[in-house]
Amino acid sequence: MKKILSITALALLGAGCTSIQVQPISTQTMPEQICIEENPKVIVADFLSVVRSRIEYHDIGTQVFENEIPAGCEYTMTYTALKNWDVTTYLHHAELRLEHHGRKVGFAQYHLKGKGGLDLTKWKSTKAKMDPVVDELLGK
Repeated sequence: MKKILSITALALLGAGCTSIQVQPISTQTMPEQICIEENPKVIVADFLSVVRSRIEYHDIGTQVFENEIPAGCEYTMTYTALKNWDVTTYLHHAELRLEHHGRKVGFAQYHLKGKGGLDLTKWKSTKAKMDPVVDELLGK
């Protein structure tokens, strides 16, 4: 009986939990375009394309830039994304920061507590994880 309780307790402790924290932008100031600063340190291969796709799904244009913000970019986004390995790689943490003329207007964070533990949903696609986060960031 003790062995069963120990295994159950261990499974519960190891089970992951998804944490999503969002400070959405005001729907009164919806951007027409968001310029996204490419982060070469992010090695989640499809992360940028997934985020861009979801922003564009809401009829907001995107432009990717390196280093200097292109002229005419009122809204800029920076991001980070981390992956972990457990049989295969998966996204376990991501942050999106949205600024208007250098002032923070929105923030979103996706995080798998304990890097997902025994939770099988940790292997969901980047799209399945980030679409709802982007939607909430944009107030959709």
